[in-house]
Amino acid sequence: MLIGGHVSTAGGLVKAHERGVERGCDAIQVFNQSPRMWRPTTWKPNDVEAFLELMDDGPIKSVVIHAVYLINPGTKDKEMRKKSLASLTHSLRMGDAIGADGVVVHPGSRLKEPLDEALGRVGEMVREALAESDRCPLLLENTAGAGGTLGRTFAELYDVVRRAGGSKRIGICLDSCHMLASGFDIRDDAALAAVIDDCVAEFGLERLACIHVNDSQTPLGSNRDRHAPLGDGELGDKGCSAFLSEPRFEKLPAFFEGPGVEGKEPGAVDIARMRELRKKGLARRKRRAAAKKKARRK
Repeated sequence: MLIGGHVSTAGGLVKAHERGVERGCDAIQVFNQSPRMWRPTTWKPNDVEAFLELMDDGPIKSVVIHAVYLINPGTKDKEMRKKSLASLTHSLRMGDAIGADGVVVHPGSRLKEPLDEALGRVGEMVREALAESDRCPLLLENTAGAGGTLGRTFAELYDVVRRAGGSKRIGICLDSCHMLASGFDIRDDAALAAVIDDCVAEFGLERLACIHVNDSQTPLGSNRDRHAPLGDGELGDKGCSAFLSEPRFEKLPAFFEGPGVEGKEPGAVDIARMRELRKKGLARRKRRAAAKKKARRK
């Protein structure tokens, strides 16, 4: 597993890489523009070149872009669709330029429109954005389920994949806070395993591309997206360590988005906590496996 966090790109990509290294990250997630503004940002060629050289040398082994929150692929409003498609396409092109392992996007909201029609619009936009970019995968993120948000269930996410043509470039990003908030009980190893069984049955393991490891301020089924520092929320140490040690998440980039223990963006202390929780989860799984093996011998 590549442990990482969301870092700022203030000052450019090279500065973002520096922040990742300073925090002890194996992977970094960035916004390719201000998350609440439509104005696109195009990184300078010399910044991109220097960033790619740094990525070749390590220790950061993966970069993922998070698309802006304003994008709503599910809307039927023509102007909003135009802006959303332009922004999503731009994100994918920037992902192409920097060798990103994906662009994470929320499937959006249907508002008060029929679910089936909204999912069809999301699929259409995903198909168009992929056609206007070259390589970078598009990663659909599960949502907390507030209001008319789309992507609350694996079935809804898979419906988008199907309607978008089933391209191998479409992957899934699972967010632990969103999962709990939308009603998935993932607070221990066994509960999480059962949920991921359902996820893999829907998509196949190959579409799982990255995870967001965030604790939740609000309880199971709250449908509210409110992050807490790792181990301090409703998932707690047990739930977070389960997520960080789930065998099917091995080799994936795992991002803590914050807020961290200092109330700001993820810091070195939060990345260290991720590693500690992962270690705790792996040790627990190892003990349980050893106990089962011992019981079978009797």
